[in-house]
Amino acid sequence: MIEKKPPAKQGENKQPVASEPQPGLLKRGIMRVASKPEPTPTMFEKILIANRGEIALRIQRACREMGIKTVAVHSVADADAKYVRLADESVCIGPAPSNQSYLNIPAIISAAEVTDAQAIHPGYGFLSENADFAERVEKSGFVFIGPRPETIRMMGDKVTAKLTMKKAGVPCVPGVDGALPDNPAEIIKIARSIGYPVIIKASGGGGGRGMRVVHTEAALVNAVTMTRSEAQAAFNNPMVYMEKFLENPRHIEFQVLADSYGNAVYLGERDCSMQRRHQKIIEEAPAPLLNTRLRNKIGERCAEACRKIGYRGAGTFEFLFENNEFYFIEMNTRVQVEHPVTEMITGIDIVQQQIRIAAGEKLSIRQRDIAFKGHAVECRINAEHPYKFTPSPGRITTWHTPGGPGIRVDSPVYANYFVPPNYDSMIGKIIAYGDTREQAMARMRIALSEMAVEGIDTNIPLHQELLLDAAFLRGGTSIHYLEHKLSERVKGE
Repeated sequence: MIEKKPPAKQGENKQPVASEPQPGLLKRGIMRVASKPEPTPTMFEKILIANRGEIALRIQRACREMGIKTVAVHSVADADAKYVRLADESVCIGPAPSNQSYLNIPAIISAAEVTDAQAIHPGYGFLSENADFAERVEKSGFVFIGPRPETIRMMGDKVTAKLTMKKAGVPCVPGVDGALPDNPAEIIKIARSIGYPVIIKASGGGGGRGMRVVHTEAALVNAVTMTRSEAQAAFNNPMVYMEKFLENPRHIEFQVLADSYGNAVYLGERDCSMQRRHQKIIEEAPAPLLNTRLRNKIGERCAEACRKIGYRGAGTFEFLFENNEFYFIEMNTRVQVEHPVTEMITGIDIVQQQIRIAAGEKLSIRQRDIAFKGHAVECRINAEHPYKFTPSPGRITTWHTPGGPGIRVDSPVYANYFVPPNYDSMIGKIIAYGDTREQAMARMRIALSEMAVEGIDTNIPLHQELLLDAAFLRGGTSIHYLEHKLSERVKGE
């Protein structure tokens, strides 16, 4: 089903383009023959957003500001979503289950064809880091707003990514350089050389899945076998590798931007250590208690790694940080949920930069131009019980968002909106900015007190508790802090 609001202008003389979009190959079907080495790019006229929820609305806002028309694809369950209503055109691509809609590659490609879109933005999650999807997009004659398929594939395999980063000079967690062998004796030998505890990870894993911590040699071989089985079932790839398990690290990540001409910059770092089951809950930028010299050193290594591997677009280098040392764990080849905190302290629109890079533009930003000002914190608002974490889909009867200086709310929700049970529980994000970390935290506390949601459960009470937590307010809590805090709560009940 296609809705047009109003009908978009159709392009003329459209023909398939080459599978690898180059600068100047920016209107679908038009190959510009350049008389100069670097032709002047032409901005897209229409972009299809292959995602849902708050990120679909975020991308749409970036496009509208740039004068670009948008196509919203949606499942039956999201027919009444805000971003669908606000799009220039919308296409229903399937029923509620994501494997029949937002993961349905042929349906998304068809939607781009019938609406005459020129490019596809994947957002985050779903198909955003699927190299096969990026390849299909480009072979179908569209521009994929993200890295090249081969780059996504390279960074998607954790073993390959780690080896690539080591060669590029990025510090990595001590561990084996490659997949674990089948021989149990060799596996035991490797673990002894690293030192216990170790962590077994699926090479094709991500999002906290496909990992198992091993504290003793007696449990090692069985743990490897189980992780391999889980990896095969979850990622269709049984390959696993081993690293030293860091006891109390922080999770700090660096945002990068890189164009097709070898230019790359870093936009500082974010601390994402407040996690539950490897899922981030609160993020902030810059990371507290991190000195400028170390920040610049690691940031520049990330930017240099982008230059060496020919990276294109926005990306995030994720690290574990312990004892004043950084250890690379993975690279996310897409925009992150927590990108707004970086935007707040730099004034740079990361989504618009993604679009400009995909359109063949050179980065207009140089490292010397980037200034980090103030502090920003983000709370993810989830439709779930604040302490039991049970999902809470349903009708939102009251929805009132906060305001005031330094407050930003990214959410597709409105009063009487029905939260479907089929997708991730996040229904929005509150971002608070201040001249100092203390001011940002104070503003977030006020924002959370103003937020009113009725009809469903949300995790707002948990956020309110954490924003008063002495250890969190001091800064530097580890990725295990929230889990320990919640376990103590259970013991006390």
